[in-house]
Amino acid sequence: MRDQLRGCIEVKAQGRGLYRFINALHTGGVTCFEEFCSGGVLSLQIYRRDLHRVESLAEECGVELDCRERPTLSSRLRRYRHRSGLIVGGMIITAALAYLSQTILIIDIQGNTAVRDEVILAALEELDIRPGTRAGDIDYIWSEDQLRLKVDGIAWAGMHRSGSRLVVEVTEPVLPPERVRKRLPCNIVASRDAVIVYTVVRDGMLMHKVGDFVPRGTLLISGVTGDETGHSTFHHAMGDIIGQYQETVTFSGSLRPERSIMTGRSKSRRSLRLFGWRIPLYLGKDPYESSVSEESSRQLSFFGKALPIFVERRKLLETQVRAEELTEEELSAELMEKVYLYEKNFLSGDTKIISRDIQRTGDGEGMTLTVEYTLQGDICSQRDIFLA
Repeated sequence: MRDQLRGCIEVKAQGRGLYRFINALHTGGVTCFEEFCSGGVLSLQIYRRDLHRVESLAEECGVELDCRERPTLSSRLRRYRHRSGLIVGGMIITAALAYLSQTILIIDIQGNTAVRDEVILAALEELDIRPGTRAGDIDYIWSEDQLRLKVDGIAWAGMHRSGSRLVVEVTEPVLPPERVRKRLPCNIVASRDAVIVYTVVRDGMLMHKVGDFVPRGTLLISGVTGDETGHSTFHHAMGDIIGQYQETVTFSGSLRPERSIMTGRSKSRRSLRLFGWRIPLYLGKDPYESSVSEESSRQLSFFGKALPIFVERRKLLETQVRAEELTEEELSAELMEKVYLYEKNFLSGDTKIISRDIQRTGDGEGMTLTVEYTLQGDICSQRDIFLA
């Protein structure tokens, strides 16, 4: 580090008075290092401050010198010493760092799960605490109390500053678990017309057996039972009743659909978001009448520290509505894709597809697929018993 500040000169010397020159260096108090002699050439390194002294000794001894300054911190500073813009820029950066060190740039909220960050930030905004606020203007004790009063769901709040980052720690109240009344008297009725194929009763009395056809709303498991004395007992009916039933779904499409397609043209828009302000870095309005956008954001950092400055990029992709001509085969393939998605999203899980029958109809303008399913699944629907 000392050599970086002093500056080092690499020297190569040769000539008839070389050894006289070496003795003069040693007796003249010149600090030399990395010194060696090979092939009548003396190589060594000296500090920059001794350069004029070495040049004088070389001239007295008749020795030729080849000097080259090593790249060090001091050499770089000397190279830019006459550039006043760098000095002014350094002063501006130093002033900016001094200002930012006393300014809240980032608000970090910790400890919240039920209460969203946006709610807490809005409450802090009402307390005049936001990115850009001077740290010395914040009354932490008063702000902590006010934050707890303003936001429902916060039992305790604490604040402390870490550099330019304000850390807001909150504790939410521990609520007792919700008491769900699962034992209210109820019946189980059929949710659709079906043929019963499987039954399991956990509580209550089964009213129909396997093989029975039950219309929608039919009582399947009764929550009211009685004994020989005429005493009635009310239950929370529970069980699994699996039924086989029919379901019909239609999917339609046109042979000449109008669709929004990409034209291939695109435009990028960049904005700077600073302390909650959004500053456009472009001129003019959006160039396309119809478009979709892709948005991304990148946070800037300084020496590894995140700054409250974001560069937002919005890419506009032009779209245009065009009419297409589809063949019956292409339209049929699209409708079959809809059938597949319907079965994946609505008939998956506990519902089992026993069979499907697909009927195609068309009128020259479009096509309709009518799908008749035979399904097997749970047909239970809970219905409360109201006691007088």
